[in-house]
Amino acid sequence: MHIKKKTIATLKQFDVGNKLSFLPVLPKASVLIPLFVRNGELYTWMTLRSKELRTSGGEVCFPGGKRDPSDKDDADTALREAEEEIGLPPDEVQVVCRLFPVISKSGLLVTPVIGFIEESFCPSPNPAEVSAVFPVPLDFFTSEKDHYAAHGAAGMVGPLHSFHFVDPDSGTQYCIWGLTAMLAILVAALALRKKPEFDVGFNSEDPSSFFQQILHRRISKL
Repeated sequence: MHIKKKTIATLKQFDVGNKLSFLPVLPKASVLIPLFVRNGELYTWMTLRSKELRTSGGEVCFPGGKRDPSDKDDADTALREAEEEIGLPPDEVQVVCRLFPVISKSGLLVTPVIGFIEESFCPSPNPAEVSAVFPVPLDFFTSEKDHYAAHGAAGMVGPLHSFHFVDPDSGTQYCIWGLTAMLAILVAALALRKKPEFDVGFNSEDPSSFFQQILHRRISKL
């Protein structure tokens, strides 16, 4: 079976569907984790946010942002933001699934939306929001080599992950950390069906109970 078909079949098993009707009404956001196949390997696109932005300026993120009143659902938000930030047309994304949402440090309920795109896509970053767009092999997020972890970080359940990634095309080094690093590890573990070489703090084969526990803990403090 082709790697794309196999990955889609695997990821669909983790789609949250309507399991989250118990959640209180919180401000919502979505990120798009755009996957593509290059030379038989799974990759994702990541962005470096403009330093001019008030929130998370200069940080590495997946394309995404807050829900607009006109957005129909979480996937709609993720697709709209990806088009605004990196010029990815929504009709060129095959949405695969939504993963368990997480609450960001600013109190947003962030839903990761995974989609497949063509390898030929060429990003066109919006300079007002994004200063760089770069591809990263998913396997990178399962390797101990460039991974660092801090334990006991304030407000964190489990380790605070960070990675140092050097883009082979530009030679630029990026620090990928926090929520973005956690989502990258999660997607890599699920899509590749591979246990990371380091302690992730959750069952990489069935992480939903861990993320549900975090949600309950954060909601109880609201």
